[in-house]
Amino acid sequence: MIDVNELRKGTAFELDGDLFLVLEYWHNKPGRGNATVRVKVRNLRTGAIVDKTFVSGDRVQDIEVQTSNAQFLYKEDNLYHFMDMTTYEQFALDEGMLQDALPYLKENLEVRLRSHDGEPLGIELPPSVDLVVTDAPIGIAGDTAAGGGTKVVTVETGLKVTTPLFINTGDVIRVDTRTGAYVTRAG
Repeated sequence: MIDVNELRKGTAFELDGDLFLVLEYWHNKPGRGNATVRVKVRNLRTGAIVDKTFVSGDRVQDIEVQTSNAQFLYKEDNLYHFMDMTTYEQFALDEGMLQDALPYLKENLEVRLRSHDGEPLGIELPPSVDLVVTDAPIGIAGDTAAGGGTKVVTVETGLKVTTPLFINTGDVIRVDTRTGAYVTRAG
């Protein structure tokens, strides 16, 4: 058990039978009365993001989340199938658990699998991924007055990315998975 004052971004805990990961943390100490701790958390089983408020001194059960290397294999209906690279076990995660990762998932992408007591809870993406541009409007020289020389392209996963004018359909670009921003032309 840990005190709610020890919760920080990235801390995992169990509450009322559900597993949560802290995304944001606020500590509020009013002039009078008890301090409160507000956290924005992701339910690791459903993927839902909710706000929770605790009174200073409340306790939650901390959990240990293991990570291992996994590879994305394929999508079938609302299930995304992965393989643990160590044990070669295959498992499926529901689309709701992967909301933030969906725009970057492509077959054979290596990710980090988060699990607790053998139960897959989600994935961590690499810092950047290389994606093929499937649709890019033609960039016209001198078209820099309204946009600083950029255009919006679509990549193989459907993600829209703002890139420099010289990026064309068929190019491979590197995209930051934390921000969705163009990094560089790859390969």
